[in-house]
Amino acid sequence: MGPNIAYLQEIERCISWIAAWTIHHANHTREGDEIKVGGHQASSASLSTIMTALYYAVLRPQDRVAVKPHAAPIFHAIQYLAGNQTREQLENFRGFKGAQSYPSRTKDVDDVDFSTGSVGLGVAQTLFSSLVQDYVSAHGWMKDRPEGRMVSLIGDAEMDEGNIYEALIEGWKHGLRNCWWIVDYNRQSLDAVVREGLWQRFEQIFTNFGWDVVILRHGSLQEAAFAEPGGDKLRDWIERCPNQLYSALTFQGAAAWRRRLLDEIGDQGPVTALIDRRSDDELQALMVNLGGHDLPSLLDAFEEASRHDRPVCFICYTIKGYGLPLAGHKDNHAGQMTLSQMESFRQQKGVRLGAEWEKWGAATLPPTELEAFVSKAPFFREGPRRLSAPTVPVPKALPSPGQAAKPVSTQMGFGQILNEIARDGTPLAERIVTTSPDVTVSTNLGPWVNRRGLFARETMADIFKAERIPSTYTWAFGPKGQHLELGIAESNLMIMLGALGLSHSINGVRLLPIGTVYDPFIYRAADQLNYACYQDARFMLVATPSGVSLAPEGGAHQSIGTPLIGMAQDGLCAFEPAFVDELSIIMRFAFDYMQRNGEGDPDEVTWLRDQTGGSVYLRLSTRPLEQPVRNMSADLPGDIVNGAYWLRRPGPNASVIIAYQGAIAPEAITATGLLAEDRRDVGLLAITSADRLNAGWQAAERARQRGETGAMSHIERLLSPLSRDCGIVTVIDGHPATLAWIGGVYGHRVKPLGVEHFGQTGKISDLYRHHGLDTNAIIHAAQAVSAGRDVRYLKALP
Repeated sequence: MGPNIAYLQEIERCISWIAAWTIHHANHTREGDEIKVGGHQASSASLSTIMTALYYAVLRPQDRVAVKPHAAPIFHAIQYLAGNQTREQLENFRGFKGAQSYPSRTKDVDDVDFSTGSVGLGVAQTLFSSLVQDYVSAHGWMKDRPEGRMVSLIGDAEMDEGNIYEALIEGWKHGLRNCWWIVDYNRQSLDAVVREGLWQRFEQIFTNFGWDVVILRHGSLQEAAFAEPGGDKLRDWIERCPNQLYSALTFQGAAAWRRRLLDEIGDQGPVTALIDRRSDDELQALMVNLGGHDLPSLLDAFEEASRHDRPVCFICYTIKGYGLPLAGHKDNHAGQMTLSQMESFRQQKGVRLGAEWEKWGAATLPPTELEAFVSKAPFFREGPRRLSAPTVPVPKALPSPGQAAKPVSTQMGFGQILNEIARDGTPLAERIVTTSPDVTVSTNLGPWVNRRGLFARETMADIFKAERIPSTYTWAFGPKGQHLELGIAESNLMIMLGALGLSHSINGVRLLPIGTVYDPFIYRAADQLNYACYQDARFMLVATPSGVSLAPEGGAHQSIGTPLIGMAQDGLCAFEPAFVDELSIIMRFAFDYMQRNGEGDPDEVTWLRDQTGGSVYLRLSTRPLEQPVRNMSADLPGDIVNGAYWLRRPGPNASVIIAYQGAIAPEAITATGLLAEDRRDVGLLAITSADRLNAGWQAAERARQRGETGAMSHIERLLSPLSRDCGIVTVIDGHPATLAWIGGVYGHRVKPLGVEHFGQTGKISDLYRHHGLDTNAIIHAAQAVSAGRDVRYLKALP
């Protein structure tokens, strides 16, 4: 056994103790809470050997890791030994602002590469991050930085997640490289023991998609035993032993192993001698010496795989609860050691009372030697590995398609604006990268792709063009292309956006990602969208078509609740403009906002912390609208970005105003004009972002509670001239709750109009009338709310 192995074994010994103690302290020593704290002692223990080998011997500074969520305590312990985690954070594990339950890029102080927690998503993240690394490398932006390996540590139960297999398909299409998935094959999930033979299915699936598959089933102790007389029978028995039985015997210990082995394969000959030569401790050590707990086997396998850049799936047999009294028990997922078990565990580890938090309290080698070894580990020796990249300059105004002679939809305007950007070789145009799940053309990305090309590591000509077949679009692939075409899997889109939107931190290269998707299908990938935002990835999500305005498509392609997703999703700034000039201003803001990462006081106009930046969601429409002929005043661009402006300013005696968002603008404008015939002071509020209005209102209220009595949000400023008797009608091609809250700003009566049920096919006018969004419905609602009557009396009105 070489010196490195001895050091690694000592480090694993300390990691195992610190992880288990951290969980125990949170649940049994720290001041209690009204609910169980938890922490997954067994689920994390199964990865202790693998993670020790990786972090202290195999990984390099450029490598990135997504850690299995339930292995967070092991990860925190590893970072604690490396000096990247604090005792205070560990003492507050799962407490307020303490070390997180699952590794978090944004909330943990240690060097987390990828957040994990929604199981399976960190797995796919590494695949797409590898593809993004290929993208920036092919564009020549990583000349001074070596390519890293994207590694995912996976619980075998995570392999049930469907998005993993969607990602595998996409990886195969794009020629995935530099990606390792390491399966913690402990054969236990939250509720059960894994079905027999599952590893064979994994092997077949990964092989079919071009991955190398490395199966680490037996450790070096077992391999040595197999070489002894009778060892072949022991190997055969182990490999035939059902998962449930192996787990049960592991929990029961050496006596149970000995009895079962002698009963089933003992012959008073070589096998019996093999078993009898070993003490109880030696027999237990032999039977739990699976490949995922054997440092020599792991290091050899990782070294072999490091010689090439092909994707590799390691299936590592492990014991859930390895080294703990809970090892192997089918109920151990959320189980914890009792006080007496923990005391025995402390004594077994040789940790002195009162020294539980000492970094090397469980070590048997001198701490100075272990510190020196850790300091030389490649992964840690260059210090924190989170990178930064300069911002991409954004012009004061984006190229605009100009005043349209005919009606234009915001979806069409989006394509035109991108097309204008694509014409020039500006830094902005160079760093934009687009992606879409097979709806590139139908979301108006076609002109951009024609000019900028599709990305592939190898050049592929457009056969249709080569064969002189007329086509509107040129689909040429090459290393300098700026569009990543995906298959029909919205979850892949969101995870790809997350990977692209972290490139500045992972690769040191800033990208400005734009992903397009059909608006109703955001629901399909809501978890992945939330995951990308939780990691603070930066991207622009363009969702179109939206609402029942896509009338002929019917309910399957019409969205209702997505504006509420835009408002509720943290880290995502949502807009829904009606006109292309608004869209141009919003996109310009978005490219800047996506790059911000500042601190400081909130903006005293909006009370939003815009300096921190974030991602942006544009809810666009296929409905063509006549564009307003106007010159932007000095204040109008700011009002558009802040969330609303007066399209018709209310007079001093306004009894009603109409507030609309998005493609419903023509009905709101017409209704306002008709109402103005006998209500001259009627106002029309154009809302471009219910999200920003609401967030600013909430932030201003919090500021007032802190004593800043003069704090006033944008929506409060807009509504402040209105009499308290003025009624408000809100209308949106989406759920009415999106704007209903506006009545709470000053206590005005409000009638929210919107869509609450699945749409039907038909003309826009038919559907608007059906859902109560048409001009007449808006007028009737205005008459009711301005008269101070309950909307129940609407039918009685003329």
